Amino acid sequence: MKKPLILIFLILAADQILKIWIKTNFALGEEIDLIGSWCKLHFVENKGMAFGMAFGGDMGKVALTTIRILASAAIFWYILKLVKRGEKKVLIYSFSLIFCGAIGNVIDSILYGVLFSESTIFSVAQFMPANGYAPAFLGKVVDMFYFPIISTTFPEWLPFVGGNNFSFFNAIFNVADASITIGVVLLIVYYLFIHKDKEAEAEADTLQSVEQNDDSQKPNE
Repeated sequence: MKKPLILIFLILAADQILKIWIKTNFALGEEIDLIGSWCKLHFVENKGMAFGMAFGGDMGKVALTTIRILASAAIFWYILKLVKRGEKKVLIYSFSLIFCGAIGNVIDSILYGVLFSESTIFSVAQFMPANGYAPAFLGKVVDMFYFPIISTTFPEWLPFVGGNNFSFFNAIFNVADASITIGVVLLIVYYLFIHKDKEAEAEADTLQSVEQNDDSQKPNE
């Protein structure tokens, strides 16, 4: 269990250090280029789910955060169970990535409203102000990674969208979101390929065991 815990700690540390740095150094909407114009840090906040999706008002926010906490606890319990069963590392690491991604965004929701002042397009947030910008459980999630790999304008002759701007990929996300995404991808890979091979091996071992038992029960000639 030591290595999954180290992975969880490192990702959570990276997620929170970057978020705190962005929150206390960037005005809302401020951005810097990392690699050309297609790889940027762009500071935005959202009240809801991963990649900026929303979930119905303050009560929805509290409900979502509570669900995340319960789901995270269930995932951690399952990770412990997988380790005890000696499951393959890819399965354990995939759930570990999903767990720490969920916890990373839960921390924002629970604490950031209390720990920081409001970020605006004109001012940078302060850490530990006299009054935070929101009660506990109503904090906003900090996002910053922006990869507008393709940024162009549709030709005027195209119906409906002609002249409109188009960007791909235009979602803005954080380390926690990326961790969840990678964990889910690894989980899909596991169940599509590795798990099938494991089941085939188990069936082959069972068949071989049955054949050996049959042979041992045959009378000697």
